[in-house]
Amino acid sequence: MLVETRHKSVKAFDEIQLKGLKKALDYLEKNSPYYKKLFKQEKIDINNIKRLEDIASLPLTSKEDLQKFNDDFLCVPRQKVAEYCTTSGTLGSPVTIALTYSDLERLALNEYNSFITSGANSNDIFQFMLTLDRQFMAGIAYYEGVRKLGAGLVRVGPGNAMMQLDAIHRFQPTILVAVPSFLVSVIKTAKEKNIDLNSSSVKKIICIGESIREENFSLNVLGQRIRRDWNVELISTYASSEKQTAFTECTHGMGGHHLPELIIYELLDENNQRVAPGEHGELVITNLGVEGMPLLRYQTGDICTYHIEACKCGLQTSRLGPVVGRKRHMIKFNGTTLYPQNIFNVLNLQEDIEDYVVVLRKSDLGTDDLHILVAVENGQNHSAQYLTKKLQSALRISPSIKYAKLSEVQSVQMAEGKRKPSKFVDQR
Repeated sequence: MLVETRHKSVKAFDEIQLKGLKKALDYLEKNSPYYKKLFKQEKIDINNIKRLEDIASLPLTSKEDLQKFNDDFLCVPRQKVAEYCTTSGTLGSPVTIALTYSDLERLALNEYNSFITSGANSNDIFQFMLTLDRQFMAGIAYYEGVRKLGAGLVRVGPGNAMMQLDAIHRFQPTILVAVPSFLVSVIKTAKEKNIDLNSSSVKKIICIGESIREENFSLNVLGQRIRRDWNVELISTYASSEKQTAFTECTHGMGGHHLPELIIYELLDENNQRVAPGEHGELVITNLGVEGMPLLRYQTGDICTYHIEACKCGLQTSRLGPVVGRKRHMIKFNGTTLYPQNIFNVLNLQEDIEDYVVVLRKSDLGTDDLHILVAVENGQNHSAQYLTKKLQSALRISPSIKYAKLSEVQSVQMAEGKRKPSKFVDQR
């Protein structure tokens, strides 16, 4: 099992990764229409890859490449495809990711190891507060991971806080898998119904889709709001359809652990040069062991840091820090550069805000135009000037702020048929 090999030395990991890279390159050259053509155009000789560092000589793959030539990335006959998944479209229009039965087994192994890393075991009962339909790869990964772990499972689906609370009461789950901002709604409903969450069976929550930590690994405002009312262990996990691999925290909460057998990652600066540990860079990934649609040096657009010192849990693998923003979502507003998460942190501090969405557009002058749609509890609005002062004080920005009904805010969050809500909508 992968979980046993992660106690090996860094040198052993490099050997595993180099072997995996050579195998992946050979596979791509033989089976991928896209990479066959690219290698020929760029005069790439895969036999020149002698060290892991030589990966830097290979071409990058962009999101636009995957969108424009989606079918050319498929490495197997369509009869061999077991499942079609789609990306969430965070950085543009969604793309299809085709998986074989081997890929599904790999996905299960990935999530099994992620759950083991988080401290889960076969005695746990998981409750899923997420969808398993709409071509959502993560739902399948979590489901197969729980099955491989041998644990119990309650599939409640997304939304409906009262239904989630009822399921917790009836089935006594020990671990929840949920989007952290939704947990705020669950906590609010529990208070209204006089339900004591701290006396429930839940001991751990695996948080998906949103960051719960600052860059120093302390809980951010969202994480603090959850822990203030619910004394549970919060575990962050980070993945995407293109990665087909997760970076999941251990119980020490010091970053998402790397699975060296399944993925190679690089963090690159604006000149596509590798950054040092602790420095910000764009995450670039290369899948290992993927059969259907493997990717080579794929630019995720996510900005984060990495850390190489040994973790207190004993694992020798490196770790990814929290995602601080997306390369294409960097906002330049009135001379200030920031990422959406900076705005979220200010809004999450306002207890009476029930939900919000940040909308970014282009102004008539071609500059970034920032709008925030806010729903507050009981429809009682404090003034827009109040929020403006808070944002000015923390971030030195004064965006347009509009109060709206909760349904309107949630409608904007789910624009364009997205399968999960987004608190940031980029309309540029």
